[in-house]
Amino acid sequence: MADVAHYLIDEHKELLPHIEELRIVADSVGDFPPRLLLRGVDKLYGFLINQLIPHAQAEEETLYPAVAKILGTPQAIATMSRDHAEVSYLTGQLRVVRSQIGNSGFDVDKAKELRRLLYGLYALLKLHFAKEEELYLPMLDVSLGEIEAHELFHKLAEISHGERSHLHH
Repeated sequence: MADVAHYLIDEHKELLPHIEELRIVADSVGDFPPRLLLRGVDKLYGFLINQLIPHAQAEEETLYPAVAKILGTPQAIATMSRDHAEVSYLTGQLRVVRSQIGNSGFDVDKAKELRRLLYGLYALLKLHFAKEEELYLPMLDVSLGEIEAHELFHKLAEISHGERSHLHH
């Protein structure tokens, strides 16, 4: 398996527990007091902003152009890029709802909206990771030469986690 595939699979393994947390917190909406709910949502929002979205940006800059080149068309990555745009949009919506938790305006409708956002992010991210691992990574393994894979790996690692790139190689 190419360096790129190993790197992304390892990266996904690190991100997946946080993605599972989206479902767990969504399940708790309405059961947890606002203080605990806010703590869980804050943790998830921090994960989305500080880890997941930078991961997606690194893919946009490195992985997806490589896949588009292999497939011969930039449209080949349009659905994956659209997933990233939707994650950013839903994260923005989560920021708004998050600011209302514990306030008098956080009513049953806002709780439903929060639950919808968390479940939506969970489902979208699980499917997105599956598409990358089942479709893109095998394609890269077959199509990239050793030097190309090595260069792509280093570029992806540098953009995504510059300080950690040496740990995965």
